[in-house]
Amino acid sequence: MDSTIEAIRNDVVRRNPGETEFHQAADEVFDSLGPVLKKHPEFVQASILERICEPERQIIFRVPWVDDAGKVRINRGFRVEFNSALGPYKGGLRFHPSVYLGIVKFLGFEQIFKNALTGMPIGGGKGGSDFDPRGRSDGEVMRFCQSFMLELYRHIGEYTDVPAGDIGVGTREIGYMFGQYKRITNRYESGVLTGKGTGWGGSLVRPEATGFGAVLFAKEMLATRGLSFEGQRVVVSGSGNVALHAIAKAQSMGANVITCSDSSGYVVEEQGIDVELLRDIKENQRLRVSDYAEQRGSGAVFVQDGSIWDVDATVALPCATQNELDDVAAKRLLSRGLIAVAEGANMPSTPEAIELFQDAKILFGPGKAANAGGVATSALEMQQNASRDAWTFEHTERRLEEIMANIHERCATTADEYGLPGNYVAGANIAGFVQVANAMLALGVV
Repeated sequence: MDSTIEAIRNDVVRRNPGETEFHQAADEVFDSLGPVLKKHPEFVQASILERICEPERQIIFRVPWVDDAGKVRINRGFRVEFNSALGPYKGGLRFHPSVYLGIVKFLGFEQIFKNALTGMPIGGGKGGSDFDPRGRSDGEVMRFCQSFMLELYRHIGEYTDVPAGDIGVGTREIGYMFGQYKRITNRYESGVLTGKGTGWGGSLVRPEATGFGAVLFAKEMLATRGLSFEGQRVVVSGSGNVALHAIAKAQSMGANVITCSDSSGYVVEEQGIDVELLRDIKENQRLRVSDYAEQRGSGAVFVQDGSIWDVDATVALPCATQNELDDVAAKRLLSRGLIAVAEGANMPSTPEAIELFQDAKILFGPGKAANAGGVATSALEMQQNASRDAWTFEHTERRLEEIMANIHERCATTADEYGLPGNYVAGANIAGFVQVANAMLALGVV
């Protein structure tokens, strides 16, 4: 990290104390930008990096709601509108007890560059709450979502800020929030939220897009070495929306996906995960992966302790949460034949793990590139809403495939341009940063 970037980095830490996830996300980008600032002194003159690290707007608000027992509960809501140089703020809402400002800012910062890589006209933002929907009734979730939207509606709009789902926020939660937005504003603005149900403005392929996209990015990486998913032994972490569709897509390409997980533990099934049963367990029955193992029978082994990364794999798809794959896990995976990692979650690999992967010269697809399929398809949903149209599954999936191939090509080409062949981390960071930086220069000091 050169002296100019080091000074900016120190200032980011000073101005944002205690926000360790945000610091980590910023460091990962900073590490790639030395050559860029040397090539583009105009970015330094205009303080582009300093400006890009400071959100345009940070909103924190109280969310009161009443549980089924009649007790008033209080949660905290967030929306960080980070950068709108390329278009309206775009990024998901996360409902999880771990959510605080540092998590939202890390996610929003990543979203700036991820959205730029898609080639779509969308800026970067993120939001959420420390509310935990797990174990809550539909009525409780609805009352929380309605209270959350009662404040959030002031700050969003199809030309301003377009939230979507993330951990803890699926079609159910989006529906409750969209209904409340419609009620408050007396307007049916389909484009104000994405991840909607297909019967009321949602896009086909949107539920599948993040998981599908991660596998499509990994497919492109594997192809650079004359490989494919056929016969690969794949470990997927998580069992939510992203993991479910990553499993399904990898299996459709001939891979043997042998794991899934949640906060209770993980399942190993050597003959391959039954993705339809897993989907029913998680989405319909709202149960745990331990229940999947019980219903599946003796072939599926539930492990309560330890790490899912103790399981041997040739391809790893971390699709759960940030910093789930550390250096200890990376060393073990590398020693047992790992050839590729594609991040389905946001920042699931620690910096130490990423360094090990890169030193070993395996294929490593960072989240801002590999999991960009979700937000790309959200932008396609916005297109359909704006034109009052609905595309077929086949057409939308083709567009997703094109976008992921283009993201891969853009990352690879940019890495080559800066003398870092095969370094998808640098390629993604530089390509995304340069696009946003040029737009910020064009728009002036705003």
